[in-house]
Amino acid sequence: YRRIATRRGKQRALVAVMHKLTVAIWHVLHDRTGHKDLGADYHTRKNPQRAMRRMIREANALGLTIRFDPA
Repeated sequence: YRRIATRRGKQRALVAVMHKLTVAIWHVLHDRTGHKDLGADYHTRKNPQRAMRRMIREANALGLTIRFDPA
């Protein structure tokens, strides 16, 4: 929801999430299989650079400055 809402708006994000849930439920019922949850941090693990840019952008919007040093 959060990723879509930042780009498209809250109402469109809500409809998109409802559509995604409806499609997932249909596939579970149609194929008679269990639902495999990818996890809350799926997109963060998939593309960590995007997640880092998002966190920096959110911190800057709050008036914070963040600097990341390599470990």
